[in-house]
Amino acid sequence: MSKKDSVPVPSPSRSGTPLAEDGAMQAIASPGSLITIAGAVLTVVGSIAYVTDSPTLSLAGVFYGVPVLLGGLALKSSELPPAELVEPSPEAEALREAEASQPLRKLVKDVNRWRYGQKAHLESSLEALKLWDEQDPPQLLRVAEQAEAGGYGIDLTFQCQGVGFDRWQARQDRLGRFFGPGLRAEVSQLGKSKVVVRLRPLLETAPVAEAGEEPSGS
Repeated sequence: MSKKDSVPVPSPSRSGTPLAEDGAMQAIASPGSLITIAGAVLTVVGSIAYVTDSPTLSLAGVFYGVPVLLGGLALKSSELPPAELVEPSPEAEALREAEASQPLRKLVKDVNRWRYGQKAHLESSLEALKLWDEQDPPQLLRVAEQAEAGGYGIDLTFQCQGVGFDRWQARQDRLGRFFGPGLRAEVSQLGKSKVVVRLRPLLETAPVAEAGEEPSGS
């Protein structure tokens, strides 16, 4: 996973399917929204101070408020919210902390942040995998942590009208290797325009005995 995919902008963690109120609160709590609100408040305070003959407060409010407001609006115009993070089961939550789970744990943390100046989550990774369309790039909608056969895995649900399912199938093997050692990938179609990528640890298989060789323990 490329460093370009990681932007150090903190975001509140989310779990479950968000309600409309949760989506509204999330939008208000975004860094772009908070900076815009701060700039607007400073500008309003400066304007009120100007009307009430408080030149010092007026100058400070307008001088700092307008640039902050414009900066916040610029961030809002290029804002990409975190993907929906489904609340994990207790088993998946416990497995998340294992050393072998580090690549997927990092990926989950990576897509649960606000991003700026990017068209989609995992943008550079999808470009490297040749699963990118400049006009209609795949959009990561949902991340679900899973516990399977004693290992930690995740399901990534993409909206991908611009990238056909056949391209995802062709890169299924590479998808597993790309996101970390010891991983395998399974892709499936969900409806007409959604693809689910399931990342799981490689299954260990027992060695096949040579012809005429006695099985161990006999």
